[in-house]
Amino acid sequence: MSETKPTFVSVLQDALGERIDPSAANFIEMMSEDFVMEFPYARPGMQRRIEGRQAVVAYLMGVAGSVSVDTVGNVVVHQTGDPEVVIVEFEARGRALKVDEPYEQRYISVIRARGGRMIHYKDYWDPLQGLKAQVGAAAVEAFVLGDAA
Repeated sequence: MSETKPTFVSVLQDALGERIDPSAANFIEMMSEDFVMEFPYARPGMQRRIEGRQAVVAYLMGVAGSVSVDTVGNVVVHQTGDPEVVIVEFEARGRALKVDEPYEQRYISVIRARGGRMIHYKDYWDPLQGLKAQVGAAAVEAFVLGDAA
């Protein structure tokens, strides 16, 4: 495990290293024009696959008001046998803005970069934590645990 990183972007820059153009200063600049983002554990009703940088940016802007991430930490980077691919594990902590509760999520991201830009980003996360950020922990726990709560 490593120290807490100040931003998600710094985690990606460190993990991707020479795979990414050093002039890319933010997540959007790291994407290729034909960038694809996937969410294999997306809840029903959420998009699982978004194609193209403009479409991904529009999607991310639509969900941006849900969570404020204050820290990114416990970063583990896994190199793979494919020189274009890196796997990054990390946790994010912050605030679920809609319900004004703490937000804690663990991510595993499989990222493919080519030509100095990310071309594919597969984002694995706990859908229950995402749902808590939308409707609150008590509602999710009551649904999951039923009368046992």
